[in-house]
Amino acid sequence: MTATHAQTERSTGSFQDALLTRLGHGAVIVDPTALRTYECDGLTGFRVVPCAVVLADTTEDVRKAVQTCREFSVPYVARGAGTGLSGGALPTADGIVISLQRMRRILEVDPQNLRAVVEPGVTNTDITKAAAPFGLHFAPDPSSQQVCTVGGNVAENSGGAHCLKYGFTVHHVLELEAVLPDGTIVRLGGSNREQVGYDLLAAFIGSEGTLGIVTQVVVRLVRNPSTVHTLCADFPSITAASEAVTRIIAAGIVPAAIEMMDALAIEASEAAVGAGYSLDTAAALIVENDGPAAESAAEFKAVEKICRETGTTKIRVAQDAVERAMIWRGRKAAFAAVGRISPDYIVQDGVVPRTRLTEILSRIGEMAAAAGLRVANVFHAGDGNLHPLVLYSEAEGQLERAEDLSREIAELCVEMSGSLSGEHGIGTDKACSMPRMFSESDLSAMWRLRRAFDPDELCNPGKLLPTPRLCGEKPGIYVPHALEVTGGIERF
Repeated sequence: MTATHAQTERSTGSFQDALLTRLGHGAVIVDPTALRTYECDGLTGFRVVPCAVVLADTTEDVRKAVQTCREFSVPYVARGAGTGLSGGALPTADGIVISLQRMRRILEVDPQNLRAVVEPGVTNTDITKAAAPFGLHFAPDPSSQQVCTVGGNVAENSGGAHCLKYGFTVHHVLELEAVLPDGTIVRLGGSNREQVGYDLLAAFIGSEGTLGIVTQVVVRLVRNPSTVHTLCADFPSITAASEAVTRIIAAGIVPAAIEMMDALAIEASEAAVGAGYSLDTAAALIVENDGPAAESAAEFKAVEKICRETGTTKIRVAQDAVERAMIWRGRKAAFAAVGRISPDYIVQDGVVPRTRLTEILSRIGEMAAAAGLRVANVFHAGDGNLHPLVLYSEAEGQLERAEDLSREIAELCVEMSGSLSGEHGIGTDKACSMPRMFSESDLSAMWRLRRAFDPDELCNPGKLLPTPRLCGEKPGIYVPHALEVTGGIERF
């Protein structure tokens, strides 16, 4: 054993001893086998085993863990349910994970002020269940809403199917409590929607855990609509379905949701849940209108008319809440269901203008064919938020091709005046593509903001912004002098 290695072991041991002393044995995991549970999030191609995991139960637990990391210069990453799809909760080999899953208390539901106070480990669905007796719900509804947590929603600024009308997480958070990298506990935002000064709350939301750790969230609740109308329309081509989307929005109609699935996604979903989608159609469009009865009914009739004028071959209108739930169950099961038709797949996330949906889906098809791979498409058509699923077989040596295709699709979105991500975040997966979307001065400004909160860059290092360690010396990568990401990435 070298002297340096021995010093590292002593340092690691001292750090772990400090965690155990300050937090207790029941709150710290150091067993190598148990640590494997935390080596990745939903992006399983990147795996790193942390040196320890803290199971925080309170804000004070988080503060103690952060202060201990600062004292020993140990990097850390906050983790909720681990459902993220961009490697945002990937640990570093010499760092720890601070798990927030024990912090799952709903502290208050305030129907008069349309708000709830929750801890970061609470799921989206649990908030809606708690608000349901008051005729209210929490609007952000990612497909993983039954398991994904509010802390993760804040980190990634998640949306969901109904974000077209109701907006993203940033539109539904009034206030949050966070532990900053220096151990300070702060509150950002406030009970009133109008706040003076710099909007640090909005800066924190979507920062992917790089500015601090959220320990409490005050969310906005929305009244349940009095009427809901839902349909599923089949189309002979993606082009025809995309034309329907464009015309619906151009008509001044803003549905609660407009979702599209292609033939591959439909095949997978039907195999998994049997929601009643047509297997002989090229694309299915799910449109939902809600609101006051007269207005919703009029808009729904207009949507049906537009679908017929753009060539729908079949319209299925949900006759009751049960059928509506089944239609949505099929759509929300699509990501997981793809595993039935492919042993491995990568879920990508990018945005393009609605008017370019046909163009980019055609390009994706061409790129997939050139790579010898298949791509299933299921996405939020109303706001152009694509979720291409790149299908591959690792056993057949297709991983590298799949990763290249996935990256090229994300960068194509930027080329088409869009964005690298709509709601899944940049994380580890797309950090090296950030210079394709932002100039060096843009990235410099982001780095300065990040370092204002975390000058030592211990808080979720290696995420969101490109670094030479992660991406190599590529043009356009700005990184402050002497700043490096620590920890290696183990590829599987």
